[in-house]
Amino acid sequence: MSLRTVAATRYVTPLREGGSMPAVVEADDDGLYVLKFRGAGQGPRALVAELVAGEIARALGLPIPAIVLVDLDTALARTEGDPEIQDLIKASGGINLALDYLPGAVGFDPIVDPPDADLASRIVWFDALVSNVDRTARNTNLLVWHRRLWLIDHGAALYFHHGWDGGSEGAGNRFPLIRDHVLLPWADRLQAIDAEMAGRLDERIVGDILAQVPDDWLQGPDAFADAGAQRAAYRDYLCRRLAQRQAFVQEAIDARA
Repeated sequence: MSLRTVAATRYVTPLREGGSMPAVVEADDDGLYVLKFRGAGQGPRALVAELVAGEIARALGLPIPAIVLVDLDTALARTEGDPEIQDLIKASGGINLALDYLPGAVGFDPIVDPPDADLASRIVWFDALVSNVDRTARNTNLLVWHRRLWLIDHGAALYFHHGWDGGSEGAGNRFPLIRDHVLLPWADRLQAIDAEMAGRLDERIVGDILAQVPDDWLQGPDAFADAGAQRAAYRDYLCRRLAQRQAFVQEAIDARA
């Protein structure tokens, strides 16, 4: 796999609902994208989580908008009147991340669009795998577009990498926060889909995904000799978590009960 790289040509509008203030931008391929800034408060690790979790979701067959790398020229800040936006653009020069913009998409409401039990189970399984703490009723990070559910915003996934020492000792931990997942009440097929979901991932696929992470997003602690060592540590952690998945699968089943 290889992510496309586009260049941002126009800042269209901020999306102030997000804490990191992403924005809709136009790129040199005439497409519109939701740009996540590397200079936002969460820093490059949020972009690592967006890319890695998002492409794992795609490998699992889950609906997620196309992810692209975006080259951002700080000169775009000159046309913005808001000093906060100017500062964000100036702090984010270089390669950032964006998702394809879904025009007309609306926020997911389970009362209006009750989810399919199979899809709900697959999304819960995936979020438990990547330790995504941000798919709750308060903030679903799900959109409905053309009558289909789409996953967005995975910057809060892989929360283990904040303050990470590079080891994989905690990879087999349960994930108690799955109890707050917005789709958990419908996820009654977790045991049934477990083997199939796990079979879609292996060390090669995870490694290929991590190979797409730009080196300068991987400025980690002294535990890593270089970007390659950090990619290897992510791969080992995620593969070990996959191998020991029974803990988080059972946690989700117990939470439903």
